[in-house]
Amino acid sequence: MKILIVGAGIAGTSLAFFLSQHEVTVIERASHLRASGLQIDLRGAGIKVLKKMGLEDAFREKAVPEQGIALEDSRGRRWGYFPANRAKKGLQSFTTDYEIMRGDFCQLLYDQTRHQARYLFGVAVDSLSQTEGGKVTVLFSNGQADVFDLVVGADGLHSRTRRMISLDGFHPLGMYAGYFTFKQDMVKNKEDYVATAFLAHQNRFIMTRRHNESTLQAYLICKDNMISCKNENDREKKMDDLTAVFSGAGWRTKRILQGMRESTDFYGESMGFVQADKWSDGRVVLLGDAAYSPSAMTGMGTTCALVGAFVLAGELNLGGVNVETALQEYERKLRPFLDQVQKGLDGMAGRFPSSSFGVGILYCLFALASFFRLDVLARYVLREGVSWELPEYI
Repeated sequence: MKILIVGAGIAGTSLAFFLSQHEVTVIERASHLRASGLQIDLRGAGIKVLKKMGLEDAFREKAVPEQGIALEDSRGRRWGYFPANRAKKGLQSFTTDYEIMRGDFCQLLYDQTRHQARYLFGVAVDSLSQTEGGKVTVLFSNGQADVFDLVVGADGLHSRTRRMISLDGFHPLGMYAGYFTFKQDMVKNKEDYVATAFLAHQNRFIMTRRHNESTLQAYLICKDNMISCKNENDREKKMDDLTAVFSGAGWRTKRILQGMRESTDFYGESMGFVQADKWSDGRVVLLGDAAYSPSAMTGMGTTCALVGAFVLAGELNLGGVNVETALQEYERKLRPFLDQVQKGLDGMAGRFPSSSFGVGILYCLFALASFFRLDVLARYVLREGVSWELPEYI
């Protein structure tokens, strides 16, 4: 079968891995592989899929050595610590046993598939048209055209493929996030590979974590209505807005805002999730964030992409099954998993306390949870603990 995958991110390259017996073309709008981005992880079913791919050892060679997450107040006092779960059983903690930089995982998947799939960079889809004979004609941005048996949109949260087949489903969370890295050496004997979180009043949240001794990752999250810049490409204005929101918050905020200005990889976005009524239209199907982004707040985005690729490929690879049936089964089998992962996301923004009193109460609750070793982050914030079994394919 001749298949086009739109997007060379984790979802697209994972699908290419599983479709080695087909004629696969992967296109990417960027001029090169986007082997960048901050830290990601795998949980539950995603870990099972990684092991089925035979890539666990290669993954661990690039893994981030994060030990856990700590919660600190404005004066740097630690109120709670939640270590990674290294027991290889039960739910993962906030820090999983499978942490990796997004760019390293993308590069790993690309290296595994570059000789079995054709990759075209600097190319996008201009238009799609489906025929009654079960083919999809694709016009590319370079002026060329081709015909495919199946087109897979793995082009992210704001998927153009999703819009081309007139499917909606993007839901704003009412929150805004800025992500970036900057140079800051680790302080020997005083600093470990521990993610550190700080919560301020007025719905402001900051987290830092590091993947090497010289670079710090930073995450700034606030209410979406605090950010006036709506121009996706106006990097400076986004940073101006975040500086205005977070200035004076205390903790290490001053240095982090300075680091934001020094960064070369700053990215800001209004956070949201995708909950489409259906994932396919004829011979065009959506995968990963394009179909069911659970948002970064669930900690399940990478897992959903990997599991989705496994199930979609599993159905397409079944002998004697037509494409339409395979796409229906992909959605029927996977949607119960996504329904549980995405449950309650609409009210996520309201869970951040806005008053100083509310922040203080939350700090006390986390201190108690840490003292009694109750990993509330894994159980009540992240969405790993779902009652769903990964399908088996021969």
